[in-house]
Amino acid sequence: MKKDRLLNPEIVSAVASLGHTEYFCIADCGLPIPKGVKVIDVSIVGGKPSFLELVDAVKDELVIESTILASEIDEKNVPLSREMDARFGDLPCRKVPHEEFKALTKDAKCIIRTGENTSYANVIFVGGVNF
Repeated sequence: MKKDRLLNPEIVSAVASLGHTEYFCIADCGLPIPKGVKVIDVSIVGGKPSFLELVDAVKDELVIESTILASEIDEKNVPLSREMDARFGDLPCRKVPHEEFKALTKDAKCIIRTGENTSYANVIFVGGVNF
């Protein structure tokens, strides 16, 4: 369910079409994309746009019920783990091993691939409802 202000028409469409409990993923440039899952590739060069730039743009538009992260983020990318806690600390967050995270992406309605090139910079947003 879309809120407001995104400009990229593919991302706007993906946000607007996400239903309750459906998965919406934002990924670094290295996450494998499962066959058959819609991908919106906004990567330009390594690091651009950043994972957090996309997270911030989408989180302001999407009704999010919970998040899913790879559990390895807590040890392998502490700064990003803290940034995600700062943004979503009030929402339930499920942390799963990275291999399980990759398997969950097969159920994503959409994956946005960023230019991010740091470890475990991936999130699955679980769609919520605005009522």
